[in-house]
Formats: sequence, structure tokens, C-alpha cells
Amino acid sequence: MTIRLYDTSARQTRDFTPLVPGCVSIYLCGATVQAAPHIGHIRSGLNFDIMQRWFAHRGYDVTFIRNVTDIDDKIIAKSADQNRPWWSIGYENERAFNSGYDVLGCLPPTYEPRATGHITEMVEMMRGLIERGHAYEADGNVYFDVRSYDGYLELSNQELDNLLQPSGEGETGKRDPRDFAMWKAAKPGEPSWETPWGRGRPGWHLECSAMAHKYLGKAFDIHGGGIDLIFPHHENEIAQAKAYGDDFANFWVHNHWVTMANEKMSKSLGNSVLVSEMVKAWRPIVLRYYLGTPHYRSAIEYSEDALREAESAFARIEGFVQRVVEKAGPVEPAAEVPPAFAEAMDDDLGVPQALAIIHTTVRQGNSALAADDKEAAVARLAEVRAMLGVLGLDPLDAHWAGESDRGEDLHGVVDTLVRLVLDQRQSARERKDWAAADAIRDQLQQSGLVIEDSPSGPRWTLGPR
Repeated sequence: MTIRLYDTSARQTRDFTPLVPGCVSIYLCGATVQAAPHIGHIRSGLNFDIMQRWFAHRGYDVTFIRNVTDIDDKIIAKSADQNRPWWSIGYENERAFNSGYDVLGCLPPTYEPRATGHITEMVEMMRGLIERGHAYEADGNVYFDVRSYDGYLELSNQELDNLLQPSGEGETGKRDPRDFAMWKAAKPGEPSWETPWGRGRPGWHLECSAMAHKYLGKAFDIHGGGIDLIFPHHENEIAQAKAYGDDFANFWVHNHWVTMANEKMSKSLGNSVLVSEMVKAWRPIVLRYYLGTPHYRSAIEYSEDALREAESAFARIEGFVQRVVEKAGPVEPAAEVPPAFAEAMDDDLGVPQALAIIHTTVRQGNSALAADDKEAAVARLAEVRAMLGVLGLDPLDAHWAGESDRGEDLHGVVDTLVRLVLDQRQSARERKDWAAADAIRDQLQQSGLVIEDSPSGPRWTLGPR
């Protein structure tokens, strides 16, 4: 089956045909590093990590660009408020973002360019747009003339006459209030770079157009980002790139938000949940399951109850994996995923449907274990590992090995203590004191342990909170 993706620009799901056979080129608008990331920021990275993994599984050579916006109005404002260099704030938060991507198991991008490293490319693009009559200089600023590009607003499906273009302080000299800034004239004390039109700094939209051109050329397959970027950011990127002469992106793919009380999670609303804090309270693999398994185009309403449900659901998968490994030893992932899983993923990255296949396969594997059918259980585990690998959720993958190693010394101490209690329970069972045996089991469960009686004896695991 051909991979199909929902294209925002076409407002429909389309068959994906790469511009270069066997290759996929993806540009994702990455972090604006004015503060540490919350889970809403990281969701985008997770969704496109799954996209990258699926294309690779299907045999494509993937080039994945995720940029870093390390200069903008918010970073400069933070610099003034904290009396710190702007680059210090940017670098600190860039590292926080990369830590967040890594702890949740995202593969590194092919390249991760910073905006400030590409001023030369931005100046070149502005020069070309001015020469073509699509941009103009005024008071040291450079603006894009939106009326000069006929396709403007086709992505966001707006009417130009009704447009309210966001405008920043100091954007003087516009011919039309709807024109947007590509370059902003220098202000005292702010970072700036020399250009033919005077010192200044880049506008947000210009950065991505120039970096996409540099790393992916005049045309590439997929441009991604959150739905909040459709306008003005992506609309303005398209105008700059196409007026410059690029074909730009063939598909536009947008992920939805993580919300709290039906509002977009954002720092400005004060309702953000930092990744660095979340991974202290929840296992990172569980957090990845929670953020990565809903469909990328659906909103996630944040709640602790939903996280507990995700924790319980993943525990069922992980428990099956552990039981088969205990019985049969290491099992390698299957070379191919089940056809139903592939069909779901090919259909606009249908992760919820694909996840249902995983849980069905886990149930089949558990039935095989109950029937002492080792061969069938191993086969199901091989399929489960292949599917989980596509989603970045294989608990046996080397990335997550450190997670199970954390607190290994403490685990040994707890295991010794639990074994003593389980021996007491077994003694009660042998003398047919069922009330005492059940009471011991209930007390262990209340402490957060799950006790499972198996043919080889009782085993314990940490239960969901």
C-alpha cells in the first residue's frame, strides 16, 4: 500500500510520492529556545520522529532537518529581563530541548541548523527578493510585499482584505500594514549583523525559508510543524521561498496541540508542564507512549488520569515482553511488521489503529503463554518488538536499557524483602490459610506491587500508580 499523508495545503489525504525515488526529505520547525520545553513542544518532535521511523522502516533514505530558532523577540526580551547574554539563554534552552528529545527516545535529526549560523543565506534570499520586486527596504527594515505574490494565504485559506498581520515594535516604513518583516533594523543593545541595508537581525519567517533552501534545495517532500504555525509562519515561509523561485514543500503536515482545560499548552498561559519535571514523576517510556500514541492530528487533553491509563496500557505490553523473555530468553524483532499494522501506519500514520494491532498481538501471545505454547509466544513477541520499534517504544531497545537499570541496587534490596513476604504467603497457602495468604497479597498490592502466580513461582512487578 502507498503511504498516504494529510496535506494541509490540499485539505485532503494524498498519496505520497517522493520527489527523489527512494528518498524522503523532511523539514520540521523546531524549538524557539527562549525557555525550557514543556510536553506540548516535545509532542511535535515525537510525532515527526515516528514519521521518520516509519519511512525508514519502509525502506526510504530519510533526510530530516529540525532547526533551532536561537534569535527572536522573546529571547531578546528574556535577555533584558534576566540581564544575561541572549546567546546564553538560547544555548541553555537548546540543550534542554535536546535533552527532552533524547530522554523520550527521539532519533537525532540529520542536521539541526541554528538560525544565527545562516545570516549569509538570509541576506542572499532578501537580495534576490528585492531584485524580483517582492521585497523592499525601509528604515533599515526589509519587508515582504504580500500583494506581489499571488499565492499568498492559500495554505491558511484566508482573504487578504481581512488579514491582520502580526507586527512587531519598530516595524516602520511599511507600504502596506499586511507586509511582514524579513529583517529588523538594529536597536541599541540588541544583537545585530551587518547587511547591505544596515545592521539588524532576521525575522522569524526568513530563517526557515533560508535554512530549508540550504539543506534541502529548491524543492523537498514534507514540511512539518504545529497547527499554530500555519499562519503566519508557514504562510510567510511559502511566500518568501516561492517568490524567490523555489518550489518549496510538496506536503504540509501539521500536528495538533497538547491542551489543558481545552487551551493550548503554552508558557504565556502559565499552564505548561516541563519535560524535565514530568520525567521525574513518570517513566520516560510511559510519557512517550502517552504523547506518541494518539493520532498526530488530534488534540491531547492533558490529565494525570490519562497518564495513568497510558501507564497501565503500556504495563500490559511490557509485562508480556518480560514474561516471554523469562521463559524463552532473548527474542529478536521480526523483519517485517504484521500487514494490518503496516496498513494502519501507511494511512496517514494511523498510530491508534496500529496500537490496537499491538494489543491484539499481546493478547494472542498471553494466550500462547497460558497454553505453554512457547513457539507461538516467541513469534508474537518478535512481531510486537518490530511494531514497538517503529513507535520507539520497544522496552528491550538499547535506548531504554538505562531506564530499567536505574536503581538496580535498590531493586535488589526490595526483591529480597518482597521474597521474604512471599515466602510467608506461600507458607500460608501450604497450610491452607487462604485468608492470611490473601491478606499478604492485598498488602503488597496496596504498597504498589503486582503479584502474579506463575508455574515457576510468584513474581512481582511495580504496578501503575
